[in-house]
Amino acid sequence: METTELLKKVRRIEIKTRGLSNNIFAGQYHSAFKGRGMAFSEVREYQFGDDIRDIDWNVTARFSKPFIKVFEEERELTVMLMIDVSGSLEFGTIKQLKKDMVTEIAATIAFSAIQNNDKIGVIFFSDRIEKFIPPKKGRKHILYIIRELIDFQAQSRRTNIRLGMEHLTNVMKRRCTAFVISDFIDQENFQNSMTIANRKHDVVAIQVYDKRVAELPAIGLMKVKDAETGHEQWIDTSSASLRKTHHDWWLNKQANLNEVFTKSNVDSVSVRTDQDYVRALLNLFAKRK
Repeated sequence: METTELLKKVRRIEIKTRGLSNNIFAGQYHSAFKGRGMAFSEVREYQFGDDIRDIDWNVTARFSKPFIKVFEEERELTVMLMIDVSGSLEFGTIKQLKKDMVTEIAATIAFSAIQNNDKIGVIFFSDRIEKFIPPKKGRKHILYIIRELIDFQAQSRRTNIRLGMEHLTNVMKRRCTAFVISDFIDQENFQNSMTIANRKHDVVAIQVYDKRVAELPAIGLMKVKDAETGHEQWIDTSSASLRKTHHDWWLNKQANLNEVFTKSNVDSVSVRTDQDYVRALLNLFAKRK
């Protein structure tokens, strides 16, 4: 993409997504993703009922009366965006490509994180780790992330979510909140790696999908292509039984995916490319309060 066109696109996404995070998500994000650690705040005199394990013995010795350490929840988070950049994201039939919606959702979360003084980083993955952007703060860093979201060219078109989860577990030494944004079209089982990652971190799954993956239109012969393998074939969508078989496949796939999220203890939400992702994110945030 040419530099001028890229900068215009970055600016458009910044205006839209920053506005959303300012006006809609600020409070909800803050309460849904609280800091998980405890940081030392101050000392005060011991009061009846205080836990004796919190006594600060140095201060107690100095003043000859008991003082305790007071802790408060650490608010600052590290947020990781785990972005699926495989070939299947380059699909869209009604309003926008899955990739475009992924970019907007990721940018909205990024601005919400920065508003709350959180660091944010990115892991781009396909069936390999395509790129790692270490967590930082600041608008300049966010604009760099958005630029990469728009213009990043993956080396591979296939998907391996298990690999992405394992990389998150290994590379992030301190606890973080990780948003996995993907269509979750993956032939491999990733439940175990997601469970392990969610024990160490706070993993949240956001599925982006297209209406035509769930329901085939009755338009007669149609050529379909697997964006990840390149395999092509003709199908007759005028066949009601074929459309039903396809829809049943989709429902079964979604049920299996939701079971993976439930067993991994991961909060999740699904959003269709022709629907409002704002409502989907608000529902996700509300589930976590």
